[in-house]
Amino acid sequence: MDEATRTELEAAAFRTLVEHLRGRTDVQNIDLMNLAGFCRNCLSKWYAAAAEERGEQVSYEDARELLYGMPYGEWKARYQTEATQEQMAAFQEQNPDGPHRH
Repeated sequence: MDEATRTELEAAAFRTLVEHLRGRTDVQNIDLMNLAGFCRNCLSKWYAAAAEERGEQVSYEDARELLYGMPYGEWKARYQTEATQEQMAAFQEQNPDGPHRH
């Protein structure tokens, strides 16, 4: 497989992941962090960092809007729930030094 085709396939898979996450507003970021070690905000940071590496200007907030499909504050008000004690305990167990920085 040539590099251009591989890049196109990776981009298509990423777009599908973004659409899937947009449709799963019931899945909280803390659940993603606890189960997979990353969340929508992590993807946003990775997107902004990839843009910067290529000389493009994409702010973290712009990347979050791309990932969430709306401004983060709006998504948070509509869909984010308060983390349970169990969710927070699991997060602390996996991240004893606090959230990791990407």
